[in-house]
Amino acid sequence: MSTAMNFGSKTFQPRPPDKGSFPLDHFGECKSFKEKFMKCLRDNKFENALCRKESKAYLECRMERQLMAQEPLEKLGFGDLTDGKPKAETNS
Repeated sequence: MSTAMNFGSKTFQPRPPDKGSFPLDHFGECKSFKEKFMKCLRDNKFENALCRKESKAYLECRMERQLMAQEPLEKLGFGDLTDGKPKAETNS
C-alpha cells in the first residue's frame, strides 16, 4: 500500500464564497450579531421587516470577515439604511 504525499502542492488560499453560498460561521465571528437579529425576530413575532437594522449589521459582519461575497448594501435591499455613501469594496 503506497501513500502519495504532495508536499510541493499549492497552499489553500481562502476566498469569499460565490453568490448564493452561505457558509457556516465556524468560529462564531458574527455570533453576537446573529443573536441580536434572532432576539429581534422573536420579540417581534418573526416580522422580519422590523429587524432590518439587525439584519444589515449581521450581513455587514459576514462580508467584513469574508463569510460571504462583498455586495453593495443597496443591492441587498438596505439602500434606505445606508448613509448615502456607497461602501468601498475591497479587492483581495
